[in-house]
Amino acid sequence: MKRPQRYAIIGGGINGLAVARQLLLDRPDIHVTVFEKEAAVARHQSSHNSGVVHAGLYYEPGGLKATLCRRGVALLKDYCQHNGLPYDECGKVVVALTPDELPRLEAIHRKAVANGVPDVEMIDAGRLREIEPNCVGLRALYSPRTAIVSYGQIAQCMAQEIEQRGGTIALNAAVRRIDERGEQVQVELQGGQVHPELFDAAIACSGLQSDRLARQSGDAATPRIVPFFGQYYVIDERYKSHVKGLIYPVPDPRFPFLGVHFTKRIDGQMTIGPNAFLSLGRENYTGTDPSLRDIAAALTYPGLWKFGARNVPAMLRELKTVLSEKVFVREAARYVPSLADVAVTPAVRGIRAQAMESDGRLVDDFVIRQSRRVTHIRNAPSPGATSSLAIGEHIVRNLIRP
Repeated sequence: MKRPQRYAIIGGGINGLAVARQLLLDRPDIHVTVFEKEAAVARHQSSHNSGVVHAGLYYEPGGLKATLCRRGVALLKDYCQHNGLPYDECGKVVVALTPDELPRLEAIHRKAVANGVPDVEMIDAGRLREIEPNCVGLRALYSPRTAIVSYGQIAQCMAQEIEQRGGTIALNAAVRRIDERGEQVQVELQGGQVHPELFDAAIACSGLQSDRLARQSGDAATPRIVPFFGQYYVIDERYKSHVKGLIYPVPDPRFPFLGVHFTKRIDGQMTIGPNAFLSLGRENYTGTDPSLRDIAAALTYPGLWKFGARNVPAMLRELKTVLSEKVFVREAARYVPSLADVAVTPAVRGIRAQAMESDGRLVDDFVIRQSRRVTHIRNAPSPGATSSLAIGEHIVRNLIRP
């Protein structure tokens, strides 16, 4: 009797779990093992984020981000409904405060329409006030189908489903290297021991450590992950009704992140954030646990210095929001002036696994690279969580040979 095929998934975040789940859905006769270095799944980016289900407003039409984001929204909504998980279409406005932002807002609208974002429209200041009574702005892009979820809950649900379908989740199992050996793949754990099982294929979904695992496994040295942290604050509960859904700025083209904004959480609280600045550690979620290894890796990477040289004004702006809570709040309150002096409490700190080339360019689209039997997700920042089920579907159905 022919033995069943065996697949290794490296990383128990939402993308790794989505790949494992899709494998078991499409090929129920195979064996799947998920290797997760922590004591539980979804300990990193999957549980340190805003919870926004991005509709697909910003992404270049035809790219992987645009395609997988739109497919991911549909799959994610169905998954939440099928499993009784909260899914709130609270809506989002992207607000232009100044005339120079209007052409950029129109460009976002054109991308959103090209990407098939449902019910998206340009609105004037009067209509903006109807949707968000306390928000100011000249014009806005309104996306009523933008939603919020708990990606941590979704990941936990997927992990349970994987085990119910016969998959194995190996916890406290950090992987150092994936080694292709002819028609099979060997997994070497961090301590140097070789996992006794050989696999027919491996998919590396290791997020903040993706470049290191890829290099150790023989893939290209670049792009390299440069971690940017983003701090969120919860506003005083008495004022959370001042914002109904999500209020975003028009992105600054000089800086590749969206800027401080208001985000409703699935628990009903209202947050402000995130800023974006170099993290002193790839997993420094508290802000008080720097990693000398990660700091040295970032500061000795030529790409970071070239990136910084091109983005000095925006980085200084972000630094102000890091150093001063009041500046942080007032940056957001430009859109909701009634919250200029609202009290806030530090909430989740996320760390974005952003791939950067050696010339300082941030990699904009998802990067999924494949050799004969090993697939590496090298770049899957936002909307990576939104796209997770679609990423799993794409890898399993388009990249992995049965």
